[in-house]
Amino acid sequence: MVYATRGLVDVLLELAEDRDPESLSVALAATPAGDWAPLDPETEILTDFYLPSTGGSVSAVFGMDLGTPKAAGRFLTHPDGDPLLRQTDDFHNVLLVAVPPYDRDSLYVYDRGGRERPLELVDAEPPERTID
Repeated sequence: MVYATRGLVDVLLELAEDRDPESLSVALAATPAGDWAPLDPETEILTDFYLPSTGGSVSAVFGMDLGTPKAAGRFLTHPDGDPLLRQTDDFHNVLLVAVPPYDRDSLYVYDRGGRERPLELVDAEPPERTID
């Protein structure tokens, strides 16, 4: 089972619709459920994303994304409507693939091995984080 906040999924689908017909690849971060979500406290929930353009100039020079911390997953769009994973997709432990019309029914979830996984949306807001 893959868990994500409803708010995160809704924002990602809006980004996908705004970006269409261009594809989109967004790094996702997870937060342990702790006491803010109705799950086991150790359960990882996808809660945040890193803007797609973060670190773009650094990536262009070094060939890797040095501007984004280690991601727990990735949100991808396939504007052609084919939800299947492709060799050109950025693989992570969890992959969320959206296709037009970019609604919850057109969102597919896969693990690193390409197996489809169930997605459960969590109605909870993660705790605010600060940078020390």
